[in-house]
Amino acid sequence: MEQVHIGREEWARELDLLLATLPPHLRDAARAVQQPNRGELLEIVLDLGREPEARFEQGNVFLSRDPVNTGDIEYVSARVGAFGDDNRAGIPYTLHRISAIRNRQGEIVGLTCRVGRAVTGTIDLIKDMVVSGSSILLLGRPGVGKTTMLRECARVLADELGKRVVIVDTSNEIGGDGDIPHPGIGRARRMQVRTPTLQHAVMIEAVENHMPEVIVIDEIGTELEAMAARTIAERGVQLVATAHGRTLDNLLVNPTLNDLLGGIQTVTLGDEEARRRGTQKSVQERKAPPTFDVLVEIQERQQLVVHTPLDEVVDLALRGYFKPPQVRLKDADGRVVTRVVEGGERPERGRRNGTARTPGRVGPREASPRSATAPALRTRAAYEPAAIFPYGVSRTHVEQAVRDLGVPVRILHHPEDADLVLTLKNYYRRRDSPIQQAEARGTPVEILRSSTAAQVRNALARLYGLDAESESEGALQEALEGIARVRSTGSTIELAPRPPAIRKLQHELVEREGLTSKSLGKEPLRRVKIYRAEEGTEPAG
Repeated sequence: MEQVHIGREEWARELDLLLATLPPHLRDAARAVQQPNRGELLEIVLDLGREPEARFEQGNVFLSRDPVNTGDIEYVSARVGAFGDDNRAGIPYTLHRISAIRNRQGEIVGLTCRVGRAVTGTIDLIKDMVVSGSSILLLGRPGVGKTTMLRECARVLADELGKRVVIVDTSNEIGGDGDIPHPGIGRARRMQVRTPTLQHAVMIEAVENHMPEVIVIDEIGTELEAMAARTIAERGVQLVATAHGRTLDNLLVNPTLNDLLGGIQTVTLGDEEARRRGTQKSVQERKAPPTFDVLVEIQERQQLVVHTPLDEVVDLALRGYFKPPQVRLKDADGRVVTRVVEGGERPERGRRNGTARTPGRVGPREASPRSATAPALRTRAAYEPAAIFPYGVSRTHVEQAVRDLGVPVRILHHPEDADLVLTLKNYYRRRDSPIQQAEARGTPVEILRSSTAAQVRNALARLYGLDAESESEGALQEALEGIARVRSTGSTIELAPRPPAIRKLQHELVEREGLTSKSLGKEPLRRVKIYRAEEGTEPAG
């Protein structure tokens, strides 16, 4: 379904209400600079002593060469709602947000007038999960559309499903400024929060006083709010919320918000259990069920990464494993496309589940184009890595190769549970105890000539069937997707790190498509960046 603003005439009226707060000379300039080729107006920035600026999707435009003065700031401040403790104000019956910057004396010296829109169709990518009753946590960078999607979730659940929806609206961004909520939230009810420090209390009040089936919350950012969200979830209420952070990893390492994922505690294992797992004795485990069923990373307005079920995702992540997420996006025809990201985009593998290794002894051998252990590794699940024990081989080089190739590999400190032992020729000839133990158990042994980063990377590439041809195909496909995104969004795109020969192919493809590219970073993390127009002078190699 095409995304459309709720009522074109209504939207034009709301935009006029924002422009009406500007001094007349800036108001006329803002109307004059709006052109279709610039995309939608995002915000207007007024900083004391600087030129006023209008920011669009496709660039910025100065509204005047005369710097903003105190009178301009006071003119706008007098025509918007009162600024709260969070230095935010609004315009009644609209979704616009005006944020203030103050000096040390508390005087306003800067204003950001952010344009707010109610847009339908923004949850098409996750509508199946929203209507199923799953609790959903949205993450993403500022300005990517989290609040817009949150508002649409509330409207769909209230209007289309007829559920009792309560919005906890701290900065009036979801339901708009004023006592009467914006029509963009449909029949959902809205509870305003007097000051941000009370958001957690209003969350609890909402579930205790108003019998909601769904609670919608924007910007969970404190420990008290995370605890309140858990309390709500334990009462069987569906939660749809956003939180500070861009990815699942951000929450895992955030001691304030990881309670949303169930909390993390350190557990000490016995010697035997630690050897069986191939881990240190102190490990991290989840303390409780996650507050949410699904975590959604909003990468672009039309591209999401979905982690579900969240309890399994978190458990595997704490054990060093990778559960492949879903990528959901809209194609050129507006259809929703869903695909599962396998480890390093490899073919699907079967689950390990503690099964025995491939029977029979695969003897020692030097790296060869067709590795005998490759089938054993490719039978592992994408989110359950093959276990490799490097003996005499640099762990740093192994870890770097795993990151470069994107393969699902778990690196062990002990050989007992290893699926493969990676060693050097001189270590194998010495017949050290780990080598003898591996051979006695029938564990394959991969022998390298030297412990260089290139040798380790090539060995893992062979083990996972990543020959030069398949890597080139994957790299070119990634470049094509990047080209499409640059054309559709106008932004720059960085691709994954690649060897020089592969980067050369990517540069040639970008040039044929009429765009510009250059290489960034140092080996082995050097990568291609794609532009709409020529930028920079760094060589493309």
